[in-house]
Amino acid sequence: MRIPSALGATFASLQRHRNYRLYFYGQLISQIGTWLQNAAQAWLVLDLTHSPEAVGVMGFALYGPYALLGLFGGALADRLDRKRTMIVTQSALALAAAVLALVVVLRVDRVWVVDLLAAVRGTVLVLNNPSRQALMVQLVGRRELANAIALNSSLNNATRIIGPAIAGVLIAAVGTAACFALNALSFVPVIVAIAMMRRSEFHTRARRPAQVRSFRAAIVEGLRYARRRKTIAIALTMLFVISLAAINFQVLLPIVARQTLHGTAEVYGFITACFGFGALVGALFTASRSKAAPMTLLAAAAGFGVMQFVTAPQTNAFFVGASLFVMGIFYTTYTATTNALVQLATPEFLQGRVAGLYSYLFLASGPIGSLLVGWICERAGTSTMFEVAGAATLAITLAGVLARPWPMPSGAGSPRRRRA
Repeated sequence: MRIPSALGATFASLQRHRNYRLYFYGQLISQIGTWLQNAAQAWLVLDLTHSPEAVGVMGFALYGPYALLGLFGGALADRLDRKRTMIVTQSALALAAAVLALVVVLRVDRVWVVDLLAAVRGTVLVLNNPSRQALMVQLVGRRELANAIALNSSLNNATRIIGPAIAGVLIAAVGTAACFALNALSFVPVIVAIAMMRRSEFHTRARRPAQVRSFRAAIVEGLRYARRRKTIAIALTMLFVISLAAINFQVLLPIVARQTLHGTAEVYGFITACFGFGALVGALFTASRSKAAPMTLLAAAAGFGVMQFVTAPQTNAFFVGASLFVMGIFYTTYTATTNALVQLATPEFLQGRVAGLYSYLFLASGPIGSLLVGWICERAGTSTMFEVAGAATLAITLAGVLARPWPMPSGAGSPRRRRA
């Protein structure tokens, strides 16, 4: 059956790589569970405390381990077998979700217990995230890397629509424990999928003639490469600022639903799904493009900043959802393009460390960003928070524009794909 060329280009990685198909479909189920837990955990803290600051503290606990250990996780990911590492970390995340469900069922769901389990989850993600990012090269090779990253974003954001919508219904009907239990079960398919991957179909992993001996030297080597490669340095600097100020939706959206819209869990599920649907559209757009381009990154970042200002004054759930939908398009186009540019500008022997640095800056900004969101929303409201986020995003985007050109190594962009 002949697949239209545009559609074939969008789903190229799924068509051509069995191992990636296994990973993708396993994650499809697992990510729904992850978004169930994300929504339920924030709502649980709001129910226990009625405080936006407490939600910020929970986000601090979740992302704090990345601020302390994120660079170490990237260096470790370059030394360990990525397939085995992913099986171990996914199993640990499943166990953490099961314990949280048990905590709620036994009615020992104190805020400090929820925060502690968030910190445990964050610690596992220190190793899980760079291993997952670096595994992509082994699953699809450099030719389809940008496409695979964009498809991963589409998967993440499709489940962002489904997960919170289901969570809103489950929380209202039976409580948060069901969300945590379902998340624990959702890890089973992805663990099985990773176990079924054929090592013979992994793309060759390049190795250096001499291995770096110490973790400190390995981390320094990755940092030095990122600092000296202009495109990586600018892209990661922008990512850190935007993540710190504007990518805190896990904390911000439940506060918007409860404090600004005076809504229920269903309203929270609705606005989160709107954002996720827009993000899915942005991810599919990015996947359909033949290469990752700096100008796409800058345009998406600018659009993301503008939409923060558009969302700021809205107090109606429909208009908030509509503006979040458009914001989601720019959000995923920006983050997926950044991820692809950084990985394509990195040699494979440094893939884990630079992927770990990407995840580090993306997530390690979370502790401060979460506290910032909670503090500003508590004192000035969500409108002010959106305005602060928009101003910071537009300012750093302007700096990125002034820093052009962004050089890319020869052959970094995905070549034009064959007709399917």
